[in-house]
Amino acid sequence: MQFIDKVKIRLKAGNGGDGIVAFKREKYNPLGGPSGGDGGNGGSIIFKVDSNKNTLLDLRYSKIIRAEDGEKGKGNNMYGASSEDVIVKVPLGTIVKDIKADEVIADLNTPDACEVICKGGKGGKGNFHFKSPRNNAPEHCTLGEKGEDREVIVELKILADVGLVGLPSVGKSTLLSVVSNARPEIADYPFTTLSPQLGMVKIDDYSFVMADLPGLIEGASEGKGLGHDFLKHIERCRLLIHVLDMSHDDPIEDYLVINKELKDYPGNLESRPQIVVANKMDEENAEENLKKFKERFPELEVFETCTIINEGLKPVLYKCKDMLKELPQFALYDTNKADKKVVYTYEEPKEFEIYNEGNGVWRVEGDKISRLFHNTNLNNEDEVIRFSRALSRMKLDDALREKGCKQGDQVFIENYSFDFEENDD
Repeated sequence: MQFIDKVKIRLKAGNGGDGIVAFKREKYNPLGGPSGGDGGNGGSIIFKVDSNKNTLLDLRYSKIIRAEDGEKGKGNNMYGASSEDVIVKVPLGTIVKDIKADEVIADLNTPDACEVICKGGKGGKGNFHFKSPRNNAPEHCTLGEKGEDREVIVELKILADVGLVGLPSVGKSTLLSVVSNARPEIADYPFTTLSPQLGMVKIDDYSFVMADLPGLIEGASEGKGLGHDFLKHIERCRLLIHVLDMSHDDPIEDYLVINKELKDYPGNLESRPQIVVANKMDEENAEENLKKFKERFPELEVFETCTIINEGLKPVLYKCKDMLKELPQFALYDTNKADKKVVYTYEEPKEFEIYNEGNGVWRVEGDKISRLFHNTNLNNEDEVIRFSRALSRMKLDDALREKGCKQGDQVFIENYSFDFEENDD
């Protein structure tokens, strides 16, 4: 299966159905009163973790995902049907970013995670709701709200307890295949592993997830080779196993190169605890190189292995077990705001913003005023009057005047325009 870990997609939730104006007209009750029902709610778009998925391949060719609109209300106080929500199944570790706001809106990092990404619009109210002692026959209803519409980046950052890092062809894939149920491709040439491979490792009564990650090269933090496509998958590993080929020309330089790339990447990767594994100890020059390595880094505990024959790996696994028991679950951070936890807070939407487009043309935008506009039937005189009164309560006229709007200027709200008139006090 092709590994896809980043897609761009547009999401459109369903609009709410409109409420309606209706009256009961029965044989023995000709003045039965208002009976217009409410519109149904539009469908929402929900992202849900599916443990059987490990790639975003299903979303790669989806340019847009839509939910259906709610039905209009009906007579006899009957509600219109609400539309079903659209469930999008994604792998564990999926992040959803709003492109326009440039912020993370969902981080699906637990097996039961489920987030509403685009909320469907609420259905409008029928005229039944507007009956009062002063108005027994209201001809007013509200339109359904617009469903949310947003463009998002969906990105997968794998969740693993232990990540294997090192230059290409140092034996990471072989190590994973020996200690777990994973079966990564193994060959003696660079970049055999082109996507992360996960395996479950069990040692005594303890188990953890290990990831074989594509090999690093010098300059990866600047995007060379597999670059950022690889490094982002280390961000959630609590522990790293740094695999070195001790038969290579200069393992000391190899070690320094990898750590420099971890340090230069803006994800604070150099702070991850590491276990250093000296692999291929059965090959020529390995013993001599290991001696030089230990002289250069006397403070490091180095584990000698030969992964191809499963030699020396048990001590490595026990060390992982001991360290993971002490390490906390890794905190999730917003990559756009280094060293700050992602916190989702609700902010009351602004009523409106005013923009001067020049030549006596003004535009008013805002979530609250947009909802008010879409809930108004502009073909109904009573509703237009209600709309005008609502704008007056929001003190839109005063705000326009303060910005420099003058008598006769044209003011747009969505695709509706009106001439600004100074009130004569």
